[in-house]
Amino acid sequence: MLKKFLPWQLRKYFEMPKRIRKHELQSTLWYMPGLYIIASFIFVGITLYLDTVLELSRYVPEMFRTTAQPTRLLISALIGGILTLSAFTLNSLLVVLTTFSGQFSPRMLMNFVADRTTQHFIGIFHFSFVYVLVIFLFITSKENEYFVAIPGMTVFLAFVTVITFIFFMNHATSWMQVHNITTHMKEESVSIVRKTLRNDLEQFRCEEPNDLMEKEQNTETLITANASGYIQLIDFKSMIDEAEKDQIIIRLHNKVGDYVLKDNRFFSFWGPGAERVIPDKYEAFIEVGYKETEIQDIKMGMTKLSEIGVKSLGNDDPQTTITVIHQMADLLLEVERDITFTPYLADQNKQVRVIMDAEDFGYYLYRGFGYLRHYAGDNYPIITEIIIALSMVAQSISKDKLDIVWDFAKNSMDHIPKQFIYDLDRDYLLQKLYNLAVFTNHQEDYDPIEKRLLNIEEQHS
Repeated sequence: MLKKFLPWQLRKYFEMPKRIRKHELQSTLWYMPGLYIIASFIFVGITLYLDTVLELSRYVPEMFRTTAQPTRLLISALIGGILTLSAFTLNSLLVVLTTFSGQFSPRMLMNFVADRTTQHFIGIFHFSFVYVLVIFLFITSKENEYFVAIPGMTVFLAFVTVITFIFFMNHATSWMQVHNITTHMKEESVSIVRKTLRNDLEQFRCEEPNDLMEKEQNTETLITANASGYIQLIDFKSMIDEAEKDQIIIRLHNKVGDYVLKDNRFFSFWGPGAERVIPDKYEAFIEVGYKETEIQDIKMGMTKLSEIGVKSLGNDDPQTTITVIHQMADLLLEVERDITFTPYLADQNKQVRVIMDAEDFGYYLYRGFGYLRHYAGDNYPIITEIIIALSMVAQSISKDKLDIVWDFAKNSMDHIPKQFIYDLDRDYLLQKLYNLAVFTNHQEDYDPIEKRLLNIEEQHS
C-alpha cells in the first residue's frame, strides 16, 4: 500500500525483477551516496556518544580537548570548505559527462556514473558534508563541556575530503583516456559473457536436440506480446523448470535486446501438456521494459564499443578506432570461447525445453566490426586494421569458424573496386589479406581479389 504514495522515480524500483532492480540501482548516481549519507548519521551518533555520554575528554591528554566555542568555529569553517570541494567535484563530473556524450557516445554516460570508484568518491563528499552539518546542530555553548571525538573526526573528514578531491580528478582524467575507456567496455562485456550468460545459459545448452515432439508441433500455440518494449531479461532456469513440469517445448521468437511491438510474436509452445498451460506464467519469465539493459545482452556492450570507434572516425582520430578494433577482437575471442552457439536449452534429463532465437558467431562478428567497416568507407588504413584484427582472431578460434571470418573479410573488399586506392594502401592491405587467407585456408580465394585490385591500378594508370 505504501508504494502508491511514493513518487514514480522510486516506485518503479519495487516493480522491477530483482536482477534488473540491482542493475538499475548500481547505475544511479544517488544509490551509493545515499548509503554514505545514512552512514554519516551513524557516525554522528557514535561521536556524540563518545563525547557526551562516555566523556572521552577525561581519558585523553589536555592538548586534545576543545571547548564548545572553538569546536563550533572549526565545524562552521569546514562546512563551507567541504561544500566548496563538493561543488568543484560535481562541476568536474558534469564536464566529464558532457565530454563523454559529445566525443564518445551518449551510452557511455551510465558507465561512468555506474563506476563504483566514481560513486564512492561522490559518497565520501556527501558523507563529510552531512556529518559536519548535522554535528554542528548538537554543539552547545556550555564552556564546561569538552569535545575530543567531534573535532578529531571533523578534521579527519576534512583531510579525507581534500585527498578524495585529488583522487577524483585523477580518476576522471584517467577514465577519459581512450585505452581505459575501451578496456573498461571490453571487460564489462566479458563479465556479461563469463558471469551472466555462462550461469544463465551454458549449463542448459545442448548441441543436438533429443526429442522435439514433432507430432504435437502441428498444434503449436502462439502467444503475442502484451506491450511494446525491449526484452531486458529472460529467466531461463524458471522457464525450463516449468516447461518440464508442463511437458512442453517453448520457442522464443525474439532475443534479449530485441524490440517488440504489442501483438508481435512473443513465444509459442507445444507438447503433451500444452492444453493445461497458463501462458501468463511464462510471460512473467520475460521482462519487457522501455530501454535496453546489458544484464544478458552482450551485443549492447559491443555496440557501445563500436560507437566509440565510429565517433572517433568522425573526429579524425584513427588511433582511437584502432584501439577499439583491438579490444573488439579480444572480445570476439572471449565470445567464441565461452558461448555455445546452439539454440537448444534442455532440462536435467537432456530433454529440450526451450528453443531460442539464437545467434551464431557470424552475428557477433557483424555486431563487432560491421558498423566500423561501414563508417570507415574508403578509409583503407582502418579497413586494413580490421583485416589484421581478423587475422589475429583466426589464429585463436576453432577451425569450424574460419570460413565465417574469411567471408566477412572478403565481403569487406567488395566495395574497393569502386574506389581509388593508393599504391602503398593497396600493397599493405593485400599483404594483410593474404595473411588472413593463409590462416583461414582460403589462399585460392585471395588470388581473384589481388587481380581485381591490380586491375584497378592499371585502369587508373
